[in-house]
Amino acid sequence: MIKQILGRLPRKHSKSTEHHDSGGTSAPATSSTSNKSGNLSNVSPPSTMGLNDVNRYPEVENLNLNGSSSVSQYEALPGFRDVPSAEKQNLFVKKLNLCCVVFDFTDPTKNVKEKEIKRQTLLELVDYVTSANGKFTLVVMQELTKMLSVNLFRTATCQPRESKVLEAFDVEDDEPMMDPAWTHLQIVYELLLRFVASPETDAKLAKRYIDHSFVLRLLDLFDSEDPREREYLKTILHRVYGKFMVHRPYVRKAINNIFYRFIFETEKHSGIAELLEILGSIINGFALPLKEEHKLFLVRALIPLHKPKCIAMYHQQLSYCITQFLEKDCKLADTVIRGLVKYWPITNSSKEVLFLGELEEVLEATQLPEFQRCMVPLFRQLARSMSSSHFQVAERTLFLWNNDHIETLIKQNRGVILPIIFPALERNAKNHWNQSVQNLTLNVRKLFSDLDPELFEECLIKFQEEEAGENEIKARREAIWKRLDEIAASKATSYEPVLVHRSMISRTSSS
Repeated sequence: MIKQILGRLPRKHSKSTEHHDSGGTSAPATSSTSNKSGNLSNVSPPSTMGLNDVNRYPEVENLNLNGSSSVSQYEALPGFRDVPSAEKQNLFVKKLNLCCVVFDFTDPTKNVKEKEIKRQTLLELVDYVTSANGKFTLVVMQELTKMLSVNLFRTATCQPRESKVLEAFDVEDDEPMMDPAWTHLQIVYELLLRFVASPETDAKLAKRYIDHSFVLRLLDLFDSEDPREREYLKTILHRVYGKFMVHRPYVRKAINNIFYRFIFETEKHSGIAELLEILGSIINGFALPLKEEHKLFLVRALIPLHKPKCIAMYHQQLSYCITQFLEKDCKLADTVIRGLVKYWPITNSSKEVLFLGELEEVLEATQLPEFQRCMVPLFRQLARSMSSSHFQVAERTLFLWNNDHIETLIKQNRGVILPIIFPALERNAKNHWNQSVQNLTLNVRKLFSDLDPELFEECLIKFQEEEAGENEIKARREAIWKRLDEIAASKATSYEPVLVHRSMISRTSSS
């Protein structure tokens, strides 16, 4: 009875036992960040609790490693070639536990030996996973995902830029912030990639550990400012999407939520381009006919992505996703074009040039029925762009007539289009300051004149009548102001207020 009571009491472990067992208490994996002042983080073996639990990963215990004590606390394990085949899996698990220690890379002079030991151990783990010739067991998968989580799901070491700073300079021209721990992180990402891509990884078993929580935290890492990390994440998430079919709807929904927050709340995210690149290949694999869910994704996420100011950072990938949808279903062209017109920039000329380039790609995939449904609002906008004082905007708009497919669509609907854009063509030909824009305008004008002289003449007469009416209104306005000046001048010697009756203004305007 006394032995049973004593057996239940907690035992105080020695340092050697602590090192052998990697002891610690449980805490979320996200707390396993690099410790300040060069401390190491030691992690205990995984508990038997479910991996969907938030606290399923052990808490990191801080060990102050100074001088010779670091050798007894963190030592390299034997290589896989030095142990029998039956012991390799146990050694693999021990090496995974050894790599659960996270170092502080903000000071490169601390724990240099231990960091190199961990780097070599990670390389051995990558080789082991790559050359594996048997299915990975549940224990191995659990230990592996624990180690990956401890190392990857960390707090950012690079402080995010302030919003005011973002507005002060172009983010594309600024050098990206590199994670100082990349020498370890790169190998950890490579290990995850090899594990997911390995034929020895059974997706039905691995989905217990590569679960929704794991995928969601993986998506959170896309906001990293280190482009090397985002590139690895892009490849890994694409492999996860391909291998774990059960996660596909969840991945799409999670990416949607990232887009919604970016568009309507923060307009700050470093990985939008990489996420769109993944979606480009996902959209390419959509089955026909397209599901309503996929069409809603186009309308609610992709088209509103034209709204943020920083669209230049991801516009190429966004344009590719849009054209992929149109290749799947050309009837969506009307929806896309109306969406572009809705988010068309007013004062941002460089963004407007991007829109015009994307519009050309969209129109190339547009058929006549869809074009006719949206051509009126579209060419009203193009008439405004054609008249822009920014020569690149006006020039890029007129370049649309160099595309054979677009020119054919315009010719077939010239009766509607020419009256809309004719005033812009006439004003450009007479008054635009840029000679290149004037020459392009004259070419388009001549195209319509040769194609349908009668319609062109009608538009010209109507334009001249409207211009004469505008000149008459302008002359009346000037006469009114002149009359007011005369009345004010006649009473300038006195200090009485000048009162002008409405009847006098109406008589002046009628004369």
